[in-house]
Amino acid sequence: MAAPLTLLLVVAVTIRAALFRSSLADLISERVEVVSPLTAWKRVVEGLALLDLGVSPYSGDVFHETPLIIYLFHFLVDYAEITFMLADVITAVALYISVKDYNKQVFRKQKYALEADRYPHDCHELIRSPKEMYYIPLKVAMFYLLNPFTILSCVAKSTCGLNNAVIALFILSMMKGNVLLSAIFLALATYQSIYPLTLCAPALLYLMQRQYIPMNFRRFSFWWFIAQFAFMYVGSLFVIICLSFFLLGSWDYLPSVYGFILSVPDLTPNIGLFWYFFAEMFEHFRLFFLCVFQINVFFYTIPLSVKLKEHPVFLIFMQLAVISIFKSYPTVGDIALYLAFLPVWSHLHRCETVCFYELSDIVSAAESECFLYYFLLQS
Repeated sequence: MAAPLTLLLVVAVTIRAALFRSSLADLISERVEVVSPLTAWKRVVEGLALLDLGVSPYSGDVFHETPLIIYLFHFLVDYAEITFMLADVITAVALYISVKDYNKQVFRKQKYALEADRYPHDCHELIRSPKEMYYIPLKVAMFYLLNPFTILSCVAKSTCGLNNAVIALFILSMMKGNVLLSAIFLALATYQSIYPLTLCAPALLYLMQRQYIPMNFRRFSFWWFIAQFAFMYVGSLFVIICLSFFLLGSWDYLPSVYGFILSVPDLTPNIGLFWYFFAEMFEHFRLFFLCVFQINVFFYTIPLSVKLKEHPVFLIFMQLAVISIFKSYPTVGDIALYLAFLPVWSHLHRCETVCFYELSDIVSAAESECFLYYFLLQS
């Protein structure tokens, strides 16, 4: 499988390199579907210019990325294209290895269940064969690297690609059963955009299943593991936040990054729900509906965790989808990450009766994004 994956990586990097050298790169980087006020490369460049002048990049209302991002590109600004292509490669490889490990676990559980005759006879057609599962990791990497949404995000140099890489590394660490690295990468993802906080629930469920810790609120081992993970997660987040303070020398980034995400002051059109609703909102009701909209991302975590407690990997897929829908400044790069997981459950597609119509809806929605902006604002 190494040769097909290598070929896929070469093709994906070649496509991105060709688009970087084309005249389309500038056009793509201006599209509101691809970049947001948080992730736009133009704003990162302006923040770097302010930093080089000795002025805090958060002194105005231009730069809203985290301090680690701006200091990363302070050294890598001349290699920005390579950095974003490398981020996509890391994401794809991490997802490839994660799904490969997940398939091994599924096949092992499936084998034991078959030997114990636990499956009803009418469910045998949903059982996956080793041959069918063999190509799923490659399909996942292909779905991510060759997805037009991912390519557009990379060519626009949207920092969403870096966020996806961190989340993919978190998933890989979780699949390997490494509690410390899982907590560190999850803290880093939360530091970047707050919303990955909801991934704590599937991480805990998966790691407890892997370590055979029962989901029993009366057991000491249950609460002890949660306390350990919470300590590592909060500790990592605290270290990252303090590191940002020492790099910047002030706490100005807190309201500029997290306050900007939560209060949604920039109503530039995007593919999310916030901008149009709050553009029409009376100021008197703004705070109430702002809380209602923001709580959506976190509210769905509880019922989904209860319903999918036996399937934490599918819960991660659902949470990533919820985040991409309800976050305040979404882009197509957020959608690309959870779409990459679709091949993992390809054996369920045979149960769908309206697959063609669902695919048509997705394609139609993606096409309408291209001209809806002009219909709303320039017609």
